[in-house]
Amino acid sequence: MSKAGFVVATIVLAAAPASAHVTLETRQAAVGSYYKAVFAVPHGCAGSATTRIRVQIPEGVIGVKPMPKPGWSVEAIKGKYANQYDFHGSKLSEGVKEVVWSGGKLADEHYDEFVVATFLTEGLKPNSMLYFPVVQECEQGVSRWIDIPREGEGHGSKSPAPGVKLMPKP
Repeated sequence: MSKAGFVVATIVLAAAPASAHVTLETRQAAVGSYYKAVFAVPHGCAGSATTRIRVQIPEGVIGVKPMPKPGWSVEAIKGKYANQYDFHGSKLSEGVKEVVWSGGKLADEHYDEFVVATFLTEGLKPNSMLYFPVVQECEQGVSRWIDIPREGEGHGSKSPAPGVKLMPKP
């Protein structure tokens, strides 16, 4: 490779993480089953370290248990569901609506994962996408990964919410 080609390749590779966004590691899951949502955070906000991650839990996702992270505090914010759900013989009308990790510091040049164990209720629509909007707060700035495309449209947004494709119950 020529010196000029190497410089171009280095610039392209160095710029790539800046366009990356928070994603889900597993991008398919069956309705009526447990789902471990692993949110991959590949960078900070325009060079600034991440200090807080907020994940909105969509309707129909219950039994939410966030995984603690060393050096971070975790909070499960509860609220009322729009519907009532059967879960292990109990009727649930409220539960975790948002999970917040804070107090840590994830440098822009590092990668980390934030994990939530969940249950995807049978009332969710198979062969559709389910989105988990995420707000990434940094020492300087905020990245809002909250854009959800309309049904049938692609995800052309610069700030897409992480999504999982719902599959039929096996």
